[in-house]
Amino acid sequence: MTDKPPVLVTGGAGYIGSHAVLALKDAGWSVSVIDNLSNGSRDVVPEGVAFYEGDIADRALVRRIFQEQGIKAIMHFAGSIVVPESVEKPLEYYRNNTVATHALISEAVENGLEHILFSSTAATYGAPERVPIEEDDPQLPINPYGQSKLMTEHMLRDASAALPFNYGALRYFNVAGADPEGRSGQIGKGSTHLIKVAVEAAVGKRPHVSVFGTDYPTPDGTCIRDYVHVSDLADAHVVALEYLIANPETNLTANCGYGQGLSVLQVLDAVDKVNGTPLKRDMGPRRAGDPPLLVSSNRRLVETVNWTPRFADIETIVTHALAWERKLQTRNRPFE
Repeated sequence: MTDKPPVLVTGGAGYIGSHAVLALKDAGWSVSVIDNLSNGSRDVVPEGVAFYEGDIADRALVRRIFQEQGIKAIMHFAGSIVVPESVEKPLEYYRNNTVATHALISEAVENGLEHILFSSTAATYGAPERVPIEEDDPQLPINPYGQSKLMTEHMLRDASAALPFNYGALRYFNVAGADPEGRSGQIGKGSTHLIKVAVEAAVGKRPHVSVFGTDYPTPDGTCIRDYVHVSDLADAHVVALEYLIANPETNLTANCGYGQGLSVLQVLDAVDKVNGTPLKRDMGPRRAGDPPLLVSSNRRLVETVNWTPRFADIETIVTHALAWERKLQTRNRPFE
């Protein structure tokens, strides 16, 4: 039985972070959350979880959390995540994703950090020459978002070689869906994620779904992505953290996806099927920073940490996302 030290989840009031909090809590871990609520909601943090509103770059706050909660491990989700916005605001992304993480790691190490699991991204690969993508394939980001995450991977690699902690970097592909029990989901403050946008259109929050680019070198001309259910991703974090704790001299870098590619149009077809009504599609030009094809090889994750996905089906992902969107519509008040 792996020891379960107290865990700090950064960005734990956000989309993926809140699902990781649920997975940890369901598995009996002691969890604390830090989030500045710039893109999250205090309402999705469950009762019994210590919550600190603030920024990960606030070293005094990070120090206080470590001292008050006895933190030994971090799951690090906090950061900016919108690829087109990173092209428009690169310095903001380097500040939020790289500089702030430097402050977090620096303070955490001084206060007894032993393990950190980092929310990285398939965007570090850029436009890959082959698919499925293996972890050792070249990392050549084509946007500041991917570059800012890759810089953090390098920082963790170099720091862990010199300091007494180990790390995991999980490179996400396209995360979607919602907690099957309806406890959390993507709240969406200007979301650009395809399935989130599509289910918002399905419940009438948007007039249509924009398709960015129909001339890519793919079978139907639209981008192909590897979609992974957010609850499966959260489960992957729990077993990856257990692996880091059980192997303190070892680091882990692994892709998080299903190894299956779906085009934008195939995803929209699935939404139409689940919703029972076709969505209006607005076909437009390509969006800056989008590679044509991103599909993972998840072999390392499956073999190393014994990860077994439960929801590897696009209609299941859409069903949970749509149920969450309908729940948002019926709430008496908005998430805050």
